[in-house]
Amino acid sequence: MTINEAPPQADLVSRATDLVDVIRKHVAWQEEHRVMHEEVLQEIIDAGILKMRVPMRYGGSEVDVRTVSAVISELARGDGAVGWTISTFTMGSWLAGLFPDEVQDEIFADPSVRICGGVNPSGVATPTDGGVILNGRWHFVSGAPHSQWDMHSVQLVTEDGGWVPATVAVPMSDLEIVDDWHTAGLRATGSVSTIAKDLFVPQARVLPMEPVMMRGEHASKLNADSITWKLPFVQHATTVTSSSAVGMAKAAREAFFEKLPSRKISYTAYESQAEAPLTHLQVAEAAMKIDEAEFHVRRAAERLDTKVLAGEQWTIEERALSKLDAATACLRAKEAVDVLNTASGGSSIYWSQPMQRIERDIRALNLNGVLHPNSNAETYGRVLCGLEPNTTLL
Repeated sequence: MTINEAPPQADLVSRATDLVDVIRKHVAWQEEHRVMHEEVLQEIIDAGILKMRVPMRYGGSEVDVRTVSAVISELARGDGAVGWTISTFTMGSWLAGLFPDEVQDEIFADPSVRICGGVNPSGVATPTDGGVILNGRWHFVSGAPHSQWDMHSVQLVTEDGGWVPATVAVPMSDLEIVDDWHTAGLRATGSVSTIAKDLFVPQARVLPMEPVMMRGEHASKLNADSITWKLPFVQHATTVTSSSAVGMAKAAREAFFEKLPSRKISYTAYESQAEAPLTHLQVAEAAMKIDEAEFHVRRAAERLDTKVLAGEQWTIEERALSKLDAATACLRAKEAVDVLNTASGGSSIYWSQPMQRIERDIRALNLNGVLHPNSNAETYGRVLCGLEPNTTLL
């Protein structure tokens, strides 16, 4: 298989599983350099994983959400930062598929193209002849160092002086990249900042998002009948990205049990931690929380796949619940890692031990504004109480 071809759908998850050891081999380098290792990226490209949200006419696979979720989870089992970055590239490709077909021809001319982006409208697009003038600074642009295109969320100025949310497709070569990603968690995502200054962007590369998010309308004619591009953006994105949390929690469980046979409980009579009732309670609690996290991601993915196949419309309650499923998965995964990290003892804080990195990464993921458990719980609760949601990001 070449990078111009997508692998069979059934192979994608097993291919991701096969990459776990390669990813783990480069974890220390990735932490130090704050970006994915080139070998890791190339192996992922060669496995066809970046094709999951590329239109079929460009060699993509357009697999269902359950498959995408499982693939991202497996990559995150190797390194949470890798899972998160690939989820960003995956959603970047999906966003590109919403644009006019001539824009897609330009973007997907490179068969291994990587597309980053974000949902925070940190820039302003002012209409001008033939397009817009773009100004802004975007933080947390995961995968930017390895990307050729950036899907910028912006405030698109309207005729009455107001604004509407929009996405603007910009080549990375047109942007200034600021290496400011010095963080405690998800270090290897390379989530640097990008800046646009008085940048002209052609009209074809400007996409108002309200019709996309709420009505499923977009500018592509060739993708109009594809099930993949009938998925609601926010629910799709949160399900895919939260899948990383499940993989991180599974990695923590593996790391804990790998060390368990040789670990005692210091300053107690337990020469084997595995014999202590406390350990039994801890591992059972963590296992159940991991199962719960996986349940919420799976439910969100199955809801997406089922409703799009049936051609059903989404209610506001379903939209809010889908986001809360994703956020709850992140929270339960974090709780599981917290339990296992607490049970791992003082030696787990060494830089060479995976537990400390997993704990930092899952904590960072739970601070993401779109996946924040508290914010999403409040939104869902408001909807259940018959109030308007407190966000437009539904």
